Amino acid sequence: MSIIIDSDTKLAVSGLTGREGSFHGLRNRDYGTDLVAGVTPGKGGQDVDGVPVFDSIAEAVSERGANTSMIFVPARFAGAAIEEAIDAGVETVIAITEGIPVHDMLPTYWKARERGVRLIGPNCPGVLSPGKANVGIIPAQFFDRGSIGVVSKSGTLTYQIGNELKQAGLGNSTIVGIGGDPIVGSDFIDVLELFENDLETELIVMVGEIGGDAEERAADHIAESVTKPVVGYIAGFTAPPGKQMGHAGAIISGSSGTAEAKKDALEARGVRVGTSPSEAAAIAAEIAGS
Repeated sequence: MSIIIDSDTKLAVSGLTGREGSFHGLRNRDYGTDLVAGVTPGKGGQDVDGVPVFDSIAEAVSERGANTSMIFVPARFAGAAIEEAIDAGVETVIAITEGIPVHDMLPTYWKARERGVRLIGPNCPGVLSPGKANVGIIPAQFFDRGSIGVVSKSGTLTYQIGNELKQAGLGNSTIVGIGGDPIVGSDFIDVLELFENDLETELIVMVGEIGGDAEERAADHIAESVTKPVVGYIAGFTAPPGKQMGHAGAIISGSSGTAEAKKDALEARGVRVGTSPSEAAAIAAEIAGS
């Protein structure tokens, strides 16, 4: 058992005919993901390395049984592509695209919620269930199969933690990059709930960053509803107030959203927080080995 994606995932990639979409889509296929279709309006009937391309995601669902959509289209079209996937009846949409306007994401977010579609991202590295499926840009070689679930705003920090866990002889159930935009389809709480109910996950690593209050809200949820051990790391301890750091949502406004405040909130609710990715991985390894 894993969360969000598994060996039953049938993937359709919106933007498979583009450079990035084809590169990562085919890498996902090479990993073992069942890539059943590409979607590019006006290019139906073509193929990408043997993968059939359709004009719409609805055709990919009806013709190829796609149940998961990955969005790899330019930001100005991405909101519409996500909504098209929701309307087509897929179970999961994973949006890799960065820079989708907030006013595009607001109605899309609520549409996914109302339809019961799991939306991951945008501006995320995707989801990896080691040994089962990879949907996105996560370098799967950094991760082995195991019992540690990872949920993160940051892609690269997740890779570092995953690699250090691998060096310690540990593996992961699922790695979920939720994305760093102000509006994302699934937040920490959504994924923590999935991990809590996942029989394969025994420990959870949560990687946050400055900006917003998602980590503080997650801390309250962990105290109330999560029985499994959780290890945290917050990126941005040296970030200056008012300066965006990488992700669109990673900005400290006034006295809120600081790394120290998030660390304090998590620790007050029993979550051990590393001061670096290496320390977070070491804490996770210590708990897993106890």
